[in-house]
Amino acid sequence: MNDADVSKQIQQMVRFIRQEAEEKANEISVSAEEEFNIEKLQLVEAEKKKIRQEYERKEKQVEIRKKIEYSMQLNASRIKVLQAQDDLVSSMKEAAGKELLHVNHGHHAYIKLLKELIVQSLLRLKEPSVILRCRKEDLHLMDSVLHSAKHEYAEKAKVHPPEIFVDNVYLPPAPSHHHAHGPFCSGGVVLASQDGKIVCENTLDARLDVVFRKKLPEIRKLLFGQITVS
Repeated sequence: MNDADVSKQIQQMVRFIRQEAEEKANEISVSAEEEFNIEKLQLVEAEKKKIRQEYERKEKQVEIRKKIEYSMQLNASRIKVLQAQDDLVSSMKEAAGKELLHVNHGHHAYIKLLKELIVQSLLRLKEPSVILRCRKEDLHLMDSVLHSAKHEYAEKAKVHPPEIFVDNVYLPPAPSHHHAHGPFCSGGVVLASQDGKIVCENTLDARLDVVFRKKLPEIRKLLFGQITVS
């Protein structure tokens, strides 16, 4: 084999090697491109997933804040309604308290009421000797009611008439502009056992409190029915 043949064969081998190298390089490039695209797609999907998760998290936070805000507003509305109801009930009681001041304007009717209150108190105490406390302005009425009250009680309870000692300490006077913020009493009596351990408060104000507490559910139902804040 001469030099020309050797040179030709070498050139063929070089071309073959070069072609094979180019094909391999092209194959590597294509494979690298595919891997890059796959990895890029995975990274994009991962980022999209993170963004979706972050959006869902923030959306939930917004929803929770909305629920909290709604709950706070609902509670505030309920409190306002309840406060308005309490104010109305309180104004009714205050109006009823003012009406009590007219009870003792009817002299004979008030004397009869005092006697009934004393008899009722005696029946509750069932003591042979009691202390009676009244308003100073009612003191002059006691002479006309104590005798009949004692005997009416004795007849009802089937006992001897009790001793009733009128206390020299008086109940507060009726409410007025001069005593707007101090203790007051619209009328009635307070009776107690001699040792002071048993007390029967039978003033008009105390009876109003008892009646109002007892009738409060009924009053609320009549005034407000089944009102609810939704």
